Parts: sequence; structure tokens; C-alpha cells
Amino acid sequence: MSTSRREFLGRSLGTFAAAAPLEALLRSTAGGAERQSNPGYGPLVPAKDEATGLELLKLPADFRYVSYGWTGDAMTGGRRTPDAHDGMAVVAEVDGVATLIRNHEVDGSGTPIGGESLTYDPKGKAGCTQLKFDLTKGEWLSSDVAISGTVRNCAGGPTPWGTWLTCEETVVDETTKAFGGSKYDLEKSHGWIFDVKPDGEADPTPLEEMGRFVHEAVAVDPETGVVYETEDRDTSGFYRFTPKQPGKLAAGGALEMLKVVGQSDLRRGCERGKTLDVEWVPIEDPRRAHADDEKQDGLGVFTQGQEQGAATFARLEGCWYAEDVVYFSATSGGDAGFGQVWAYSPRNETLTLVYESPRREVLDYPDNITVSPRGGLLLCEDGKAPRHRLHGVTTDGQLFDFAENAVVLKKGDRRAVKPGDYRAQEWCGATFSADGRWLFVNIQTPGVTFAITGPWENGAL
Repeated sequence: MSTSRREFLGRSLGTFAAAAPLEALLRSTAGGAERQSNPGYGPLVPAKDEATGLELLKLPADFRYVSYGWTGDAMTGGRRTPDAHDGMAVVAEVDGVATLIRNHEVDGSGTPIGGESLTYDPKGKAGCTQLKFDLTKGEWLSSDVAISGTVRNCAGGPTPWGTWLTCEETVVDETTKAFGGSKYDLEKSHGWIFDVKPDGEADPTPLEEMGRFVHEAVAVDPETGVVYETEDRDTSGFYRFTPKQPGKLAAGGALEMLKVVGQSDLRRGCERGKTLDVEWVPIEDPRRAHADDEKQDGLGVFTQGQEQGAATFARLEGCWYAEDVVYFSATSGGDAGFGQVWAYSPRNETLTLVYESPRREVLDYPDNITVSPRGGLLLCEDGKAPRHRLHGVTTDGQLFDFAENAVVLKKGDRRAVKPGDYRAQEWCGATFSADGRWLFVNIQTPGVTFAITGPWENGAL
């Protein structure tokens, strides 16, 4: 029987809500300490890709995977797959076919990846692609452009109405000639969020009242329609957008920034498990890109909140809603500087530090984050480790390795990808199918997407 996108997302978010691990995490004594053994799944071993025959990943025994959508591969419409795969989510499941939308964190300006009807800025060369996967057969079916003409589409989040909110991690515009090592020749302003529909129905119109800043990820509360937003910079804020009409973000709304009572800087010196009371301060001008226009500092929104006592975090990245809780990661937060995982409760207006990495060997910069239908957290690593890992966090607070990047390509392995050792490249875009049988995840460089399945019931994910 056919299932609407709205019905699917409602069920999938409900599944997450029934299983998320916050209370157990806070009760545990293991969280935030040393790495634990791989609970239930066993050690990681080299595993062959069912698409290429190459050993691209290390996984627990009896797990298998199939790669798809490599940089340069031809898509269904004939265009080539862009590079820099990043945030991603399942936005619909209909008749056993999952639809995913995937970001491409492409910087600079150039030729758009899609046609005119899908393009925001004719000189923006980033965007999103759409993928379809047969959940029963375990086969990738197709890929094509979902939105085009944007810049640095980093992360985002799925919505209860069956779309993908894609976020630009920049504040460049038509006056910018060079920024962060990239050159620009743009026609429009950037630093926005776009609501991307699947099946080529995207409306490339920015949602300006949601703020213009260095966006990372979002999470939507399905009961209220409130959207929570993270900001990826050394001094970053945590925001919420309350729409005038839930599910209709283009109708506008109010942007606010989180304030922690009695503590303005949460980058260091935080106690794990301590409940912090929070408030929200208004952002009067969500379109303001800079606090100092001459310096082009990108702090226009953040400074408005900071001046009212709002909290400063260290590089907020991944964001996910589950069980009336919004989990988000501070990539370089914590006393050691290797990452924190926070949990915000909208119902109680409280904030709690769930996990903090004591050193690089344990957890090296958590980035994108998701929650499995069985209740475990999954963290994508993006640090300086020689081999990047996917980390699981059990419902009793144990951190463990679930997968390891083993991508080493020789000449001729992939026609459009340069040979090289890619094991130190970041994981991103982790997302589960509604029943939790398939995990979809990207490795940003050389740019590839994996569908992973196996005996999930043996462990925490």
C-alpha cells in the first residue's frame, strides 16, 4: 500500500521518539570516559563492497554494504554526480523504496549542477542530489539533482512534511570576491536554508527569516513544527525558529538564540549530566550577515544574541530530534577540545551535556549525528585521526566503534576519482531507514554513499 511522505515521516520520527537513550545515558557512569569494547557486534573486519568488490570499509562480521553515487558517476538525468558529499536523510519511503536527499558541500562559484527551474543562483555550483534505494532488494535505483545554485551545502535535516532542509555554511554574496581560500563571482546572497522537495519539485527560494549565518544542521520538533538550528564556527550559537504556520516555513516566523542561565560560555568547563536551565533571546534582524561589515566577520546573527547573554558553543554541527530531545554535537568543545554531545529538552527548557571526549583516541571531533530506531546514538567523526570512524553510543552511555573508513583507491578502481588513501576523510550524513534495517552514510572525499545492513539486533544500533 502506498504511503504518503507525511505518514512515513510521522511514523519514523515516532519510532525515534520511542527509543532514544537520554535518561539511560545520564544515569550511566561510562559515558564521557574511555572507549568500550564493541557491545554485541564484535571487532571490525575488512568487508567487500557489493558494488565494486573493493574493501572500502571495516565493519562487524556479518554486516554488508553497497556503494553508490560516487563523485563523477552519471546520474539518471545524464549529469555527473557532484563531489563533497555531506549531510543527508531519508525523506520518504513509498512501496518499499526509500528516497534520500544528499548535500554537496561545494565551495566557490561556477556552473550549477542542475537546470534553471531548480537553480537559485546561476553562479552557485553546490546543491543537493536525490537518491532512491529499494529496501527489499537492497539495490540502488537512481539519482538526480534536487536543488542547484547554492554554496557550501553542509548539513540540514528532514522535516515531518517529507522534505529536506538544506543549509548553506557561508555568508558570501555578490560583493564577495574571495573568502576562506575560495574565489567567488556570484549573483545572489548566500547563508540561507532551503526547503527541498524530492522528485524534482524543489522551490529554490531561501527561507530568509530562519537566519543568515554559517549554518550546519537542523532538527524539527514534529509536534510544534519548531526548527532548531546549529552554527559551525569557533564561536557559535544554538537557535530555534518558531514558524507562524507549522510546516509552512516560507510564511515566516521568529528566530531566537539559546541562553543558559548563569553560564554564557559552554566551550569548556562543563559538568556532564548537570541540568542547565535555559531561556531564549530574540534575533531582531535574522538577515544580518555581519556584525562588522568592513571585516566581513559573518557574526551578524550571533552577535545579536551574544549581546543579550546567549550561550557560546564550540563549532556546533550535527543535530537530531528524538524522544522530545534535540541532540547536537559541539565538534571542538570540551576541556580536551575533542568534542561534546549536548541534549536540549524543549518540554523542560533544560540543557544537558551527554558526552565529552577526553582525548583524540577516544573520539575525534563528532560531526553529524543521528539516532537509530533501537535507541543508540551514531556519531560521524571528522578530526585528524589517520582512520576515521563511525561511533556508536549505547543506551547506557558506552562509546564504541561501529565502522572504519578503509577507502584506498588504486589507479583504475574508480574512473572519475583520483587514486589515493582516503582513510582520514570524514564520515557524514548518517541516516536510518524507518525500520532501522538500513543505515545510509557518506564519506565526503572522494565522495561516496553507502547502504549498510546486518544483524543490528546484536548490539545497540
